[in-house]
Parts: sequence; structure tokens; C-alpha cells
Amino acid sequence: MMKRKFLIPLLVFLGITACYCHTFAQDNQVRPAPDRGENEGEGPFERLIIRGATLIDGTGAPPIGPVDIVVEDDRIADVKVVGAPYLEIKEDKRPKDATKEIDASGKYVMPGIVDLHAHTGGFPKTPEAEYVYKLWLAHGITTVRGVPTGPFEWSLSEKDRSAKNEIVAPRIVSFHRPGSGKDWEDRKIMTPEDARAWVRYAKSKGADGLKLGSYRPEIMAALIDEANKLGMGSTAHLGQMGVAQMNAIDAARLGMTGMTHYYGLFEALYKDYDVQPWPVDMNYMDEQHRFGQVARQWNLIHKRGSDEWNALIDEFLELDFFINPTMTIYSAGRDVMRARNADWHEKYTLPSLMDFYQPSRESHGAYWFYWTTHDEVAWKKFYQKWMEFLKDYKNRGGKVTVGSDSGFIYQLFGFGTILELEMLQEAGFHPLEVVRAATMHGAEEIFYPQKKPIEYGVIRAGLKADMLIVGENPLENFKVLYGTGAVKLNDETKEVERVGGVEYTIRDGIVYDARQLLADVAAMVEKQKLERAEN
Repeated sequence: MMKRKFLIPLLVFLGITACYCHTFAQDNQVRPAPDRGENEGEGPFERLIIRGATLIDGTGAPPIGPVDIVVEDDRIADVKVVGAPYLEIKEDKRPKDATKEIDASGKYVMPGIVDLHAHTGGFPKTPEAEYVYKLWLAHGITTVRGVPTGPFEWSLSEKDRSAKNEIVAPRIVSFHRPGSGKDWEDRKIMTPEDARAWVRYAKSKGADGLKLGSYRPEIMAALIDEANKLGMGSTAHLGQMGVAQMNAIDAARLGMTGMTHYYGLFEALYKDYDVQPWPVDMNYMDEQHRFGQVARQWNLIHKRGSDEWNALIDEFLELDFFINPTMTIYSAGRDVMRARNADWHEKYTLPSLMDFYQPSRESHGAYWFYWTTHDEVAWKKFYQKWMEFLKDYKNRGGKVTVGSDSGFIYQLFGFGTILELEMLQEAGFHPLEVVRAATMHGAEEIFYPQKKPIEYGVIRAGLKADMLIVGENPLENFKVLYGTGAVKLNDETKEVERVGGVEYTIRDGIVYDARQLLADVAAMVEKQKLERAEN
């Protein structure tokens, strides 16, 4: 019999029952973040002025600068161009009366990143929430959409504490799986009426939206319809156990806001099949089967540019459908050696998390039982088709957003989000389009169900003061946003250096020293290593 420790995480991802989700959450509870310390973040200020930066505003517009950005309390009050390259700045044009100044001369400012697929963990001996939050903030991530970040009540409590800036954390948008919550732990969603009742319950408790999985079509229809009536968002992991009944276009037609991952997308493009032609010995509970075989869809779909390909794009566009691909989380399938030996693991990955990543029949996403060249080639071909669709959808005006799903499959919080930016560029997005996906479009997906204009995601007067400051040009090289920076040869000293790394992350007008956040994380990692050495 398969061990229960392995069974429960899989059932969570399947979304089969509320009771299994609750049990898994309790077994792997993450401790709440500690209260924000006196020396953790400065502000908000009566009048903060960021001076002399080059601005990437998040809309897709080209960089402009130097600019002075005025922040009053938690809002951007003014963005003022104060000069031009190679010309002396005229001091009389600059805003005055700052209570706090940041000299950003020669640096770049862009909106805080919106990560729409976030969890705080899920592996045995989960880290403190502080570890995860600080990694996110250190990479300029000012808003995360938890799908979910953790157990129902825990997530909503952390969302509230973050909204009040009581903890060092990004803003948390809280999506949850149907049936979650203590009041529902002894109940099941058996009928459309049950589904609607749970959605109303979740809304009353403060949930922002639904993370959907494999549900019967009539249940799915009720969940989405009730969520839309209440102004709640919805996204889905249309996993293999349910995709034969409902693929991406089926869910979009019901009014779902958007999809996450690729599940259901390829199935909506099948040429000669209605379901994936699995091997006859296929067993979904064998994770190498699950994740190895899914990539074998790359040659089952209609060709790029075909009538069927274009018709799917047309209908998604008509339905205002958002695609949140989270390519980063499966990228190790293309080259597991690279992911296993990433630069950041030694200093910033907890040993317990690294243990969780290793090949295991028990840990979710640790499916490297015997990962072959055949598997990696299949994933490379799969990504080529996936990226082609994303590029074509973007080129036609479709909204593609950024998510990471980090904490599994060798992807570390924060670092995985920046890798997603790089992968969108690989897919053919111009760097300005990548930034727009990670900022403005991410905010739009959050506010779209509420029928409200965005409150963050763009640097402009009146919006929330969420932004990051980095010393190098991220449009030239997204690697400068990694906490480990980018490797560069200094031709003057003949030495190899690391350049970049976010310097400051500003959220709700509070200024966080990103390098100090990373130092705090490194200290947590070192502490766990020392504790292991002593035992």
C-alpha cells in the first residue's frame, strides 16, 4: 500500500476532498511570521523622494529619466522628469521638502512584481513564514496571490496582518480550494448548491478568490458562477484527473478568470485525440509517470497558425481570459542538473528544503526516480510549443501574467519568480512586455473580477507606492534581479564580479533593504546547517 505521507500531498493537488486538504495543511503547518521589528523597514514617510532614477513604469512604455518620484504615506504623489541624459539636472525643477530621500542616480526603478502563484511551503519541517516572505520581498515581489499560501484560517490571518504592515511580507491576495476552512472540515461539496454555499462562506471569511482543480462540470459551473456574482477571482490547475471532462476553454466559457500552469491548454488543441493517449501502465500516483508523460503532448496538437490554433486564441480573447503559465516550476524537467545546482542553493536554500527536492517516492514534485535524456528532450519540445502559444496570445492582445509556484521541484522562493521573467523573454516577449506581465497585467488579473481599476502594478500618481530599486538595467539582463546578481567580468580589475541584486523594495511606502532581507535568510540557512552538524 502506498504510504499516506505521499498520498496526501497528491490529493491536495488533485483537489479531491476538503478533509485531505485540511489534514495535509495541519501536518505541515507553517508558523506565522513574527511581528515586524523596529529595524525592519522604514516608513511610510510623510514625504519620501526617490531622486534621479531611470523609470520603467510597467505599462510597456520605454524607460525615462532621470525622474524624481514623490511618495506621501503609502501612495505615489508625483512622478516628475527632472532632466535628460548627459544634461545637468536643474535643481529648481526638483520636488522639495522631503522627510526622507533615496539617491537613485544611475539606478532603475520599476513597479513591485506581482506573483500570482504562491505558496509558503508544503514540505516536511516547513520553514518559518518569515523565510519565505523575506525571499519574496528581497526580489522586489510586493504582491503575491496565494493559491493558497497555507491553511484557510492561517492564510487569512497572515493576509490581514500583512495588510496592516504588521509583518515583513508582500501584500497577500488569498485564493482557496473549495471545501477548505474549519467550518467545512466535516462537510463535502456534493452538489452545485453545496458549491455555492462554500463560495459564500469563503467570501464572508475574507477570501479573495478560488483555486480550482478537478471538479465535475456542474460543480465547476456553480463555483465559478457564484464567485463571479460576488466579485471573486478564479484560477485553475486543470489536472490530469479532471481535464478529460473540462479543459481550459471549457472552464473559460463558464466565466473563469484565468488559468495557471499549462493543464487544459494542450488538451484544448488536440488534433486526433480527445484524451491524452497514456501508456497502458500509466498510474497518476507515480509522479514520474504524471510529470514525465504530460510532456509527451507536444506533438498531439494542431499546428501553430492553424485555424484551430487561431480559433482558440480568438475565443480566449473574447472571454478576456488571463493565462498565468508558471513555466518556472517545471523548468527542471528540461535540465534537472542545472536546477539542482543553481547558484543560490548553497547560501539561501534551507537544508530541509533541499532534502525535500531530492528524488523521493514520498515528497511531492521529487519525481526524479530515473530522469532520462528522453524525458528532458520531451520537456524541451513541450516548452517550445507552450511558448509559441503564449507569444501568439500576447501578440494578439491576450494577458499573460507571472507566477512561480516555488517551494517544489528545485525552485526557491523569489529566485523562481525572476526565472519566470527570463522564461517569458525566452518565449519571445520583449523585456518591456515581460515587465508589464509581471506588474500591470498581474494587477489587472487581481482587480478584473472586482470590476475596479488597479491600485498598484504601475508607477504613477495616485497608485500604491509599490516598487523596487536596482542598480543595473533589468531590461538589459533580468539576472540582475536575482538575489545572487549576475556574473560579470570587470575589465579594469580583470576580476569576476557579481552585479545587481535588488537594493530596495518599497511596499505601501515602507522601504525595505533587500540585501538585509537576504542576509536574514542566509542566517536562517546557516542556523539550520549548524543545528544539523551538532546532531
